[in-house]
Order: sequence, then C-alpha cells, then structure tokens
Amino acid sequence: MSRKPGFSRRTFIGLTAAGGAALLVGQVGCSKGSSPSGEDGAVDPAVDRFEFYEVTLAELQAGMESGRWTSREITDAYLARIETIDRQGPTLRAVIETNPEAGDVADRLDREREESGVRGPLHGIPVLLKDNIGTADKMTTTAGSLALEGSIPAEDAAVARRLREAGAVLLGKTNLSEWANFRSTRSSSGWSARGGQCRNPYALDRNPCGSSSGSAVGVSANLAPLAVGTETDGSIICPSGINGIVGIKPTVGLAGRSGIIPISHTQDTAGPMARTVRDAAILLGAMAGLDPADPATAGAGEKGHADYTGFLAPDGLKGARVGIGRQFFGFHNQVDACMEEAISTLSRAGAVIVDPADIETRNQFGDAEFEVLLYEFKDGLNRYFQSLGPSAGIRSLKALIDFNSRNADREMPYFGQEILEMAEARGDLKSREYLEALETCRTLSRDKGIDAVMDKLNLDAIMAPSNGPAWMTDHVNGDHYAGGSSAPAAVSGYPNITVPAGQVGGLPVGVSFFGRAWSEPVLLRIAYGFEQVTGHRMSPRLLPTLEIG
Repeated sequence: MSRKPGFSRRTFIGLTAAGGAALLVGQVGCSKGSSPSGEDGAVDPAVDRFEFYEVTLAELQAGMESGRWTSREITDAYLARIETIDRQGPTLRAVIETNPEAGDVADRLDREREESGVRGPLHGIPVLLKDNIGTADKMTTTAGSLALEGSIPAEDAAVARRLREAGAVLLGKTNLSEWANFRSTRSSSGWSARGGQCRNPYALDRNPCGSSSGSAVGVSANLAPLAVGTETDGSIICPSGINGIVGIKPTVGLAGRSGIIPISHTQDTAGPMARTVRDAAILLGAMAGLDPADPATAGAGEKGHADYTGFLAPDGLKGARVGIGRQFFGFHNQVDACMEEAISTLSRAGAVIVDPADIETRNQFGDAEFEVLLYEFKDGLNRYFQSLGPSAGIRSLKALIDFNSRNADREMPYFGQEILEMAEARGDLKSREYLEALETCRTLSRDKGIDAVMDKLNLDAIMAPSNGPAWMTDHVNGDHYAGGSSAPAAVSGYPNITVPAGQVGGLPVGVSFFGRAWSEPVLLRIAYGFEQVTGHRMSPRLLPTLEIG
C-alpha cells in the first residue's frame, strides 16, 4: 500500500499529527478542576435543577433502596435531560436515539426490586451504549451510517445481554465517529451521517475525540451515569481523557465482542466509561465474562472477575511500581506540567517511581497495525453484513462504498471514504502480507514491547498522558491530534485506564495507566488510588467557546 506523505498510522481513529501543540488557553501549567459554576459565574443551565448531577452508582442505589427514587423516576429524568441538553440546546448531539422501552423496563425492575430484591449494583441503572453495539429491541444499530438506518439485529450483542441480565436499563445509543472512525484519512472525530457532529461539553466548538465520542460526552455532561464505548486504538481512552471522565480499555477477550460492528478481531474491545473509577469498575464487572460466540473470551472465566470493586483501596498507590513513559511526553508543555504533577502525587502517596520506562519498539509497529486493521475490517464487516440476513440493504463492504458514493451529499459532505476503499482492495486473512503484519504487531507490542519493559523494570504499570487538550472541530482539515499513548496497549490487546489528571485552560487532561494482559485488578488499584488523592474530575459548563488569553 502506498501512503500519502505524512499519513499517520493513527489516521484510522481520525487523528492527525498537526495543530494541537499550539493550543495555549488561559493560564500556563496544569490546574485542578473547578466547581460547576467556575470563577466566571458561568453555570451549566441544568445544574441547579437536575437532581442527579454528578451522582454516583452508590448514591443512586441508596436512593432507590430508601424509596426516595424509583428506577422509573431516574430513567425519566435522564431522558428529559437528553431532550433538553442534547437535542434542544446546546445540542451536544451525543445521543443518536433513546430507547422507547426504557420506561417500561425501569418499571419492571422497580417491581422486581420490591418483590424479590436487586440483581446487583446495576439494578435499575440507566446505561448508554455506543451505536455499534447491537440490541435486539426497538433501537437500531448503525455505526452512525445511513446505510444501516433501520437495522435491528436478531440478537443482543454479548455486552448488551450481560447488562440486561445485571438489571441495567439500556437508555439509548450514542453518537460516534462513523464506522468507529475507520472511514477517512481526514475525518472529524464525533461526526456521523446519522448523528451529526458531537460536541465537547467543556467548549462546544471543540472536538470530543473519538470514536466513542457520544459515550464520553453523555457521561461527562450527565446524560447518564454510565456508558459503554468500544476501542480499537484510542477510541475509549482519548474521548474519556478529553471529556474528563474515567475510561477502561480492557484486555481483549475480557468482554465479548459478538454483536458489535467490528474493525479488528485482534484489537477491538468494549469498555466502561464513567465519572469515577469505582463506577467504571462496577460496569466492567458486569461486562466481563465468557462469550460463546467470541473465542477470544476463552480465558475470561478464569482471569476475569464479576466484581472488581474489591481491588479498590484508598492507599492503592502504596508500594506500586509505576514506570514513566517519557517517550509519550513532549507534545504539549502544559500537558507535561500535569504529568509532572501526577508523578509527584504518585510518589507522595507511596508509589515507587521508575523513570524512564520507555517501550523500545514504540515506533516500529504502526504501519503493520494499520495493515492488520485493513484486512480484518474487510473480513469482519463482510461477516457482520451477512449476519444481518437477506433483509439488510447492505451485504458487503463494496456495497457500502457504492452506497456512500450514491449518497455523497449526505454521507460525505466533509470527508471521503479512502480507508474503506483501502480495505476493499485487500485480500483475505490467509494473505502473507496480513500474516506477517500480524506477527510484527504481536511481537513488537507484547514480547519486545510492554512485557519487555515491565519485566526488565519489575513494573506494576506504565503511566503516560492520555491526551492533549481538545482541539477546535474542523470539517475542512479534519482532526488536529497532538499526542497520546494508547497504541501499545491497543495493539498488544492489553488493558489501559485513563483518569482525570487536571486541566489546561478549562479543558480536561487525562493520565493513562496500562500494563500486562489481564492486569485490570492492579491497574484499577493504582487508578483508584490516584483518583482518591487528586479529585481532578471537573464538571463541564457547556460554554460556547473558551476565551483565549
């Protein structure tokens, strides 16, 4: 495959390497999050009248247990907030559609609570799902594309099924970068033909990152207490960091992928998004487990956990060996200031800092990763289309490309479908080029990558910046991504957690902790310990823009 000059391996999540480093808004250095009203008096227009603003799962459950609230009342309140904040104004465009059965489901769960008790910590809790996660109900599953409008799969995705079994109320489907940002080399994260441009709740003219844009914005803007996103590389970590929430990209195989519109069977995973580490851990436990239709989950029964909250401890940083991924620093001086403050915090809380802890192979597998994704996307998407049955209007990747061309005015008003065309030109998964690229990815990201540095330095986790401050949304040039650290964990299929780490000029910055396969318990302990001693979660104020200066 020939590449255009400057074509980045990260383009598949809609990110380019230009522009972000010039962002200097307001104060110099890293600042802690402020209250919802802020010093300038600007207030989220629904803060003072929304009863569930920044509420936690424990508070929701306590309220339902005491009789203060019912699941129906909670569900209706979030649906009303979506209508007010997401659709009428300031039009965040985070939610593509709401579940018309949500109220009835909440009623049934309320009756069950009274008659037989609760199923667990998600009983009666509203959860948003990214619009590439299948649900066999009255909601559609489209990956944001008009080509799949009206498409309802015959069965729930494994993740959706497990959440229903846990007693969650599936509240709606969230907007995303169309086809999980695997469409164009010049895309705008958070844009889909069905949902339009999702907007950042901290400054509406800035980008929410992607591809799990709506899931991150929905949680950050209190449209729901929880959401599920998906990641191939950066699609949970980046939007979580940029929108000031906690995001977990689990080990590939911890949560089943059947029923999720795919990019890559070696890198795709669903993951929880929440405002606190504890709430994210609760959602992760409900999602984790064996999926008979997904061979990657064969180890989930032995290595996964139904409850991750037991690994959370306020002093979780004490004695933890945390390596500093210095090679991910340097793209933005104020982000570096946040990371230096985070390192000092870790040290004061008892962590053993190992600095640097760089991955020697970091820049050696990017091209191979993109090649693997092209092959796997073609294979996986064709299989998905076939699974929809003869009633589906689109039956192949080629048919999708043709649909977009015929409907270019609606599907491609800002950018094209170069990546779809690249994938269509690839062969099958027996191709030598694919097999060699896959072996390169596995060896350089795992044995000679994360595992090598962690074994050498005896680390529990590697710490690095999750993202830079949100860039201005730009439909002419596409995304202006400055930097991040998602690739090694994504390519290896290893876990990664991002936690709020401060703000730069009113825009959140996240810190990532990633490590070995199946090390979610260790990473959660570290992430929770960091969260407890920092408290950097900053509520968004839905400002139209940020003043520069």
